[in-house]
Amino acid sequence: MTSAAAVPPVATRAANAGRGFRLGIYAALVTLDLAALLGAFMLVGAVTLGEPLDRWVVNDLAVLAPIYFGIVLQRKPYSGRFFQNWRRATRDAVTAILTATATALLLVSYLHAEVDVSFRVLVPGVAIAAALMVAGRWALHQFAQARTGGWHVATMVVVDGPAPAALADPSLARLPAIDVTGIDIDAPTVPHAVLARFSDQTADAERVIVACAADRREAWARLLRGANVQGEVLLPEWQALTPARLSHLAGVPSAVVSLGPLDTRNRLFKRIFDLTAAGSALVLSSPILLLTALAIKLDSRGPVLFRQPRVGRGNRLFHVLKFRSMYVDGADLAGDRSTRRSDPRVTRVGRIIRATSIDELPQILNVLRGEMSIVGPRPHALGSLAGDRLFWDVEPRYWQRHAIKPGITGLAQVHGYRGATDHADDLHGRVDHDLAYLRGWTLFRDLRIIVMTLRVLVHRNAF
Repeated sequence: MTSAAAVPPVATRAANAGRGFRLGIYAALVTLDLAALLGAFMLVGAVTLGEPLDRWVVNDLAVLAPIYFGIVLQRKPYSGRFFQNWRRATRDAVTAILTATATALLLVSYLHAEVDVSFRVLVPGVAIAAALMVAGRWALHQFAQARTGGWHVATMVVVDGPAPAALADPSLARLPAIDVTGIDIDAPTVPHAVLARFSDQTADAERVIVACAADRREAWARLLRGANVQGEVLLPEWQALTPARLSHLAGVPSAVVSLGPLDTRNRLFKRIFDLTAAGSALVLSSPILLLTALAIKLDSRGPVLFRQPRVGRGNRLFHVLKFRSMYVDGADLAGDRSTRRSDPRVTRVGRIIRATSIDELPQILNVLRGEMSIVGPRPHALGSLAGDRLFWDVEPRYWQRHAIKPGITGLAQVHGYRGATDHADDLHGRVDHDLAYLRGWTLFRDLRIIVMTLRVLVHRNAF
């Protein structure tokens, strides 16, 4: 048996953030919130009342601060959540201060509380405090990133046997790693000296990841359960599955390889937003819809609307609605012929409505019917080709984009991915942006994409 004391390090690497550093960041966040509230209200007091600590300033702070901290502490803003998603933690803080403001006004105005509150101080004070909280959290996040290289939880890699190729990844350069090859951990009872030495080597870690052969994983699992750390065993053969998490069936572990991109609450929010936006758009665009329908009727024979089967959420088919922009005998229901510049199938009116994206407006009805969303991956026809191959033959990730409703506009479209897919790269770029949208959905992001869409309604690839 090789002595644990003789184990050499795999590489000389700087240690990542420990408990002390993260506790310091949490303390800085609390201090930041206190300073933001006090500084903002004192500034407003000095400007509007001529006294930084006027009684109105003190009254407002006395009412607002306890409510704010009572609310914000329920959302765990001073925890690992800040490192995992600082934007979400910041939104939680801003939401908390707005909720605290509304609660304070309710207490004072409707419950006839004894303490008076000054609107002249409260409203601008809250606005400035919220801005300071956002700016301060951004600065703290930048500092933490620079200090830890992104490894905010104290993580250590333990290598037992040949080092896996994954450890050569440059992103792991700041992770401390030790080589324990040869340590006897297969026996039912591991020698205390081995346990003690392993404990010393991982004393600063909260997350220990072991890379070992498959036949030694069970032994390492036993050892890690008594190590007072988040112990993990690397499973490189699972990489192709990309599991989201682990679950169980009758006590047997299973890999969760897919999750809906939106939970029930977010699906409800998105649906309410879609109904509101689509209903408003239908009313506002009704003159354009009527004039376009009339122009199509006068320009060529055939129906005003073009219905084409497209792939929707869950890979189910639905009929997308568009203004007809082609002659009836040139219509392409399968979608296997991309429209080209100066395409003879396109009518005179069709060229105008395609160039200005007016042909897409009837999809508002698809949104109201629940088949589409305002924002989402664009739906494609079953015969869509990238070059001379079907989309799903070119891009193995293609079907993943159908985990959410398709949209009238999307992240790919506002980044220029419109028009024909002559090459495989045209499709890869679309799918990259579609999957990025699925991973990071927020209502604010939908609003931003809509605003960006207004800038690209007329596009050189729309023909």
